[in-house]
Amino acid sequence: MPMATSSSNFIMTYLILSLVLALTIVIVPQTEARAFFVFGDSLVDSGNNNYLATTARADAPPYGIDYPTRRPTGRFSNGFNIPDIISQQLGQSEAPLPYLSRELNGDKLLIGANFASAGIGILNDTGIQFVNIIRMFRQLDYFEQYQRRLTALIGEEESRRLVNQALVLITVGGNDFVNNYYLVPFSARSRQFALPDYVKYLISEYRKLLQRLYNLGARRVLVTGTGPLGCVPAELAMRSTNGGCSQELQRAAALYNPQLDQMIQQVNSEIGETVFIGVNTQQMNTDFITDPQAYGFATSKVACCGQGPYNGIGLCTGLSNLCPDRSLYAFWDPFHPSEKANRIIAQQIMTGSNKYMNPINLSTILALDSWT
Repeated sequence: MPMATSSSNFIMTYLILSLVLALTIVIVPQTEARAFFVFGDSLVDSGNNNYLATTARADAPPYGIDYPTRRPTGRFSNGFNIPDIISQQLGQSEAPLPYLSRELNGDKLLIGANFASAGIGILNDTGIQFVNIIRMFRQLDYFEQYQRRLTALIGEEESRRLVNQALVLITVGGNDFVNNYYLVPFSARSRQFALPDYVKYLISEYRKLLQRLYNLGARRVLVTGTGPLGCVPAELAMRSTNGGCSQELQRAAALYNPQLDQMIQQVNSEIGETVFIGVNTQQMNTDFITDPQAYGFATSKVACCGQGPYNGIGLCTGLSNLCPDRSLYAFWDPFHPSEKANRIIAQQIMTGSNKYMNPINLSTILALDSWT
């Protein structure tokens, strides 16, 4: 009898362990990090422009000086950019590769892809001085092409599921002011539109891009506004009086960002669900620009890498002035935040109140989606 009881216990234990193992096998794939897709300009480009014949590149030192490899990657940063940091929050093993990278094949496709290209804007004529860049309509064409490649790898149903459940980040709009409307005095767009009308035109064109993203299967999209355009070192160097931000560019941002947020809410209302989430990067940047010491910065006016007033003139190159401690600078180069500033922005995207994220932040999105 004791032998029979022992045998029964062994069988029961074996069955329980087998059931647990079977459940584990079923559950594990569902806990894998979701895919991540990135669209936009140099603030989020991870190296697509390295593969293009363009001057809008960040593939030479000292770019990447604080990246783990200590080498330039094509990111307009001393280290990680915002998509890198969000990827870490998603639990991804690595950030999505640039779409033009030859390494983006096989299982790497399951992580997602970065389609962003430095210099581009909402409008096709923004960034024409950079010649060969991936404009927004082409980024979305590439997203379609990516989905065909993904379908060939995992099948149509799984491909659709991966895209629907993915997180998407789109960062575009600043260049439509800096590298288009205000690029030169009496620019073509400034002769065509008064500023309020230009902003309305941008918003209407942006709406079309977001609609196409939705039609391509995107269901969770972070949409960033512009930063305080008149306060970056480049604009301080070119337009500042007494060290103050350029009022005209600040006016542009003040007109554009609220209308972008309103448009996002309208599109969500028409769809009937929260697909697009507004990211108030103007406020996020303004916080550390107006009070840099509160965030551990020594300055928010002078770029770490550059030349001329505020290190705001020209490109960041091996011949530029270079600060020894990047953590003390809110801006890495004349236009782009330092890695430390990017981390502050990414943290607000993750956990910020509705002052920064409308209607919900990323941690709430991840919590909600884990139950669906």
